[in-house]
Amino acid sequence: MWIYNFGLFLYACIVRLAALRHRKAKLWVEGRRDLFRRLAEAVGPGERIVWVHVASLGEFEQGRPIIERLRREHPEYKILVTFFSPSGYEIRKNYPGADYIFYLPIDTPKNARRFLDIVRPEIAVFVKYEFWLNLLGGLRRRGVRTYIVSAIFRPDSIFFRPYGGLWRQALESFDVMFVQNEESKRLLAGLGFDNVVVAGDTRFDRVAEIAAAARKVPLVERFRGEGRLFVAGSTWGPDEELLVRLMNDWPDVRFVVAPHEMDEGRIRRLMNATQGGAVRYTRCTEETDFTHCRLLVLDTVGLLSSVYGYASWSYIGGGFGVGIHNTLEAATFGLPVAFGPNYRKFKEARDLVTLGAACSVTDYAQLAQWFGPLCRDGELLRRTSRIAKDYTLRQQGASDVIVRTIFGSK
Repeated sequence: MWIYNFGLFLYACIVRLAALRHRKAKLWVEGRRDLFRRLAEAVGPGERIVWVHVASLGEFEQGRPIIERLRREHPEYKILVTFFSPSGYEIRKNYPGADYIFYLPIDTPKNARRFLDIVRPEIAVFVKYEFWLNLLGGLRRRGVRTYIVSAIFRPDSIFFRPYGGLWRQALESFDVMFVQNEESKRLLAGLGFDNVVVAGDTRFDRVAEIAAAARKVPLVERFRGEGRLFVAGSTWGPDEELLVRLMNDWPDVRFVVAPHEMDEGRIRRLMNATQGGAVRYTRCTEETDFTHCRLLVLDTVGLLSSVYGYASWSYIGGGFGVGIHNTLEAATFGLPVAFGPNYRKFKEARDLVTLGAACSVTDYAQLAQWFGPLCRDGELLRRTSRIAKDYTLRQQGASDVIVRTIFGSK
């Protein structure tokens, strides 16, 4: 355990040094300043707290259907949400569905005791991947009902390594582990755990809610006009190199590209490389003429999920880096999906590829080979779209299973 604690100490020191130059690290440090005082001032002494912890924005979206269902069905509880990463906290710090939103303190033994002494959670819910050993140990010793949701385990995870004893012990803190698939249940059974429920992935519930609440985006509707639209979400440089070639080879199709990060240099290169004209969403007005425009760069946040509703095809970025981003927001609208080669850690992406609703590409030739038939053959496009939509519909319901199990075990 001392190695774990020393590692956290080193990590905190490195982040503090990085904060001198890097904005994200600075937010990480500043967001935890006076944290315990602010927590103590916010959380009342007699409140019944459900604590939901998420690492970042993606995990928050997985936890959100559970949070909002708790809010509707169990108003007797106050909901505390904690984030580890600034990229989640800074975007959702004003989320109205929770009563309290804070950063998670670094998981030292002292911090874990102080946090639990102040918050006194009645129920703790961890989303997907977060295993903080001191906090989990504290919850176990205090008898707090503790759950992990939308979890997924793989044979190469630390829990199944000879040196993973501490992490296996941490799993004993959970009253129930809600996992995404049967493989996870089988792996955990091999460690002797039978408190495992295959509930699925709550993201399917979330994207269904997003699709149902999709906003009208008049500017995008006007940009598309009477033609067809290709939407690429969360793209990085290598993705955009392929997309530029696709745009230039298919002049009858209009494209929306939403970069993952609003890097001005990359946006300029993307627009300059596009034949036929390009505009930025934030610089458009009601009078903007899109007649001679092929590309709309979505240089804003919060609209992408609604913009998918105007598209016929989609591309999801990140597959030439550490891993693809959210494919489900596109698939729930019935869009065929393409992405780069690094997708195998994502069950939904593997499923979509197996079903024929998605395609992984390693170069432009493969992207063009995927897109061409879907663009020319209307029946193929309709059939592929139906497969994507039906898949997302079949996977819904995890939030219902989780909430019923948690509150049925009181």
